[in-house]
Amino acid sequence: MDLLCNAYSNSSDEEPEPGPQPNTVLRPQFRTEYRTFAPPPSKRPKPDNPQSEAPIPGRYISKRERALLAQAQAAPAPDRLDQNPNLPLPTSPVLGSITDSDLPCDILLSLKQATGRAQQSQISERLFTSLHSHTKPVNALSWSQSHAHLLATAGMDHTICIWNVWSRDQKIARTFRFHNAAVKDVKWSQRGLSVLSCGYDCSSRLIDVEKGIETQIFKEDQVIGVIKFHPDNSNLFLSGGSKGCIRLWDIRTGKVVHEYVRDLGPILDVEFTINGKHFISSSDVSGGNVSENSIIVWDVSRQVPLSNQVYVEAYTCPCIRCHPFDPCFVAQSNGNYIAIFSSSPPFKLNKYKRYESHGVSGFPIKCNFSLDGEKLVSGSSDGSIYLYSYRSSDIIKKIKAYEQACIDVAFHPIMPNVIASCGWNGEVSVFE
Repeated sequence: MDLLCNAYSNSSDEEPEPGPQPNTVLRPQFRTEYRTFAPPPSKRPKPDNPQSEAPIPGRYISKRERALLAQAQAAPAPDRLDQNPNLPLPTSPVLGSITDSDLPCDILLSLKQATGRAQQSQISERLFTSLHSHTKPVNALSWSQSHAHLLATAGMDHTICIWNVWSRDQKIARTFRFHNAAVKDVKWSQRGLSVLSCGYDCSSRLIDVEKGIETQIFKEDQVIGVIKFHPDNSNLFLSGGSKGCIRLWDIRTGKVVHEYVRDLGPILDVEFTINGKHFISSSDVSGGNVSENSIIVWDVSRQVPLSNQVYVEAYTCPCIRCHPFDPCFVAQSNGNYIAIFSSSPPFKLNKYKRYESHGVSGFPIKCNFSLDGEKLVSGSSDGSIYLYSYRSSDIIKKIKAYEQACIDVAFHPIMPNVIASCGWNGEVSVFE
């Protein structure tokens, strides 16, 4: 009887609130026994679960409801990160938008054009924006083909940044820290909002940018320095690492399709030819005297080298790029020039043509062709961007971008007068 009195001693809302209840288990049983008599409903019905229902504005809240609400607010949430250490920490803070809804009308119109033929003769002249987020050098950048307002950058600070370059509000849209070491390279997938990255943690990672999740991890036994998607099959990509091993991966199965093994130094770059049947690799041969292995042309399906005596000079080449139309490719040389080669047998070096005046000085300086293939742009160890005429190899323009080395530079995939670059000081710049 005492238990029943204690359990229902505060049945009225007007009575003063007692201290903690010693036992409240019998209260619902008591009410269940009298539910068969069907008492008339209360003039002011009380919610069955006041902890989960928000109070209606202006309604009187009893002392019992106020106490229960206070207990619910004070109780620790079981799914909070600070209360559940087993939950993963957020790796994709959303700082801006990846949509093009807030872009200026003129930029949106230019991005929707299939090609930028009307602007092919224009050259980047002024700094449009400077993007700051990386705290250490930026190793690579990549424009999205399907969402051309987005730019991805890979930094030595273990982060991958996604930039909405022309956004009116917040230009940085996503920051990913899935790698636990420096990120060496990043490439957009030809399909959807996904990026592929690699780094010093001996892994390549496929990231869904829209959802902010890591969808696949490709683990290896070497530091991965470069990745490249197949031009005709976005499910395949090449990876080159510090042990000289090149692997062709299939995203659908997460397994290695082919492995290209030769007694090479660390792989500096890989590049598919136009038809996708061959690819070119560049390796570091500074540790040996066999300089003919610095650039090798491979057969993709047969896994055999077609030529290993393409470039016999005693310089390493940190970047290889194929011309978008002509059967040739260029190699950025540590001899402070860009050499040009034929991409069809017998893969000869053009001894009468080279792109000079910029510096490499041991930095991983990269170069890229324009959309129409008429210009070649290169970074430089002096912090400048050099634009060359592809046909004559003359310098068209020189743009001072950074005080430290300019590492990577790339033309926009639609607007040929827009160039993005990144520097050794961690800064990312867009010129137009």
